[in-house]
Amino acid sequence: MAKPVLPVDAPFDLNPIGSWPSSRHVFDQTSADAILMAWAAERPLLVRGEPGTGKSQLARAAAQTLNRAFISEVVHARTEPQDLLWRFDTVGRLGEAQALAARGAQSPAGGIDALDPRHFLSPGPLWWAFDWQSARQCQAGSRYKTAAPVTPEGWTPEAGCVLLIDEIDKADSDVPNSLLETLGNRSFSVPWLAEGTVGQGTATPPLVIITTNEERELPAAFLRRCLVLQYELPDDIVPWLISRGRIHFSPEVCSNDVLEAAARQLAKDRIDARRAGVTPPGQAEYLDLLKALSTLRAIEAEQLDLLKQLSRFAYRKFREDRPRGG
Repeated sequence: MAKPVLPVDAPFDLNPIGSWPSSRHVFDQTSADAILMAWAAERPLLVRGEPGTGKSQLARAAAQTLNRAFISEVVHARTEPQDLLWRFDTVGRLGEAQALAARGAQSPAGGIDALDPRHFLSPGPLWWAFDWQSARQCQAGSRYKTAAPVTPEGWTPEAGCVLLIDEIDKADSDVPNSLLETLGNRSFSVPWLAEGTVGQGTATPPLVIITTNEERELPAAFLRRCLVLQYELPDDIVPWLISRGRIHFSPEVCSNDVLEAAARQLAKDRIDARRAGVTPPGQAEYLDLLKALSTLRAIEAEQLDLLKQLSRFAYRKFREDRPRGG
């Protein structure tokens, strides 16, 4: 298998895919090294850091650069371990059973069992990542349709995929703990399949990237089985933000003075956010402000004036107590 090649310090355009809009990305040496190690060791890469630092985009950029299918799943408080493997439409099956009972029928015309569990089974993100062919077969025979991952033009399953499990810290500890064996074996069992196990013999192991905003401590056993990339913003954040801004906005769109003024305001508001005990603004908010300025005004002086009015909407998202009038 050929070693992946990632362009370091060379900004490139990210094409829109699924619900993800177009953007730009640049791999630094650290993130490129982490991805290469995850590929070589066949271990999941856990990307840690505060929100808005580009953790999720790293997976999308890796998928495009390596010409792999991109599969993403955002974890939330109600996510259960099974959701990452498969989904089962219990409500739909119950409704079908009630409809059959009302008609006094045991099966539809043709003798096909209408209550066969496989008709209500749909592959989850790990199923697609580990065994694309059987996931496609499962989806084809199911009435419970979920969207298949978007694939690059000319892609085949042998090219592999990048799986993003986003914001795993939002879920209960049962979710990362449940992934230990699955990620280690790259396979799991599905009760309703005759073959029982999916994922064994996968030709191209997926590159698995997991992100956390560190709102909840992850289990130690889970951390031991991951490689870890820490996204940390530098102490002197202003030059770093300016360099990020220039990747996305040309000098004709946003001058250096505008980039610097927006960065200095963000650095100041980060201090206030920490004092308020909330997550401080970061790269995402900075780019949002620059996009608004460049869209609303074309002249530098007007952008600088408008920055003073708009920065609070992007940066100061915490509640500010003010004395009440009268």
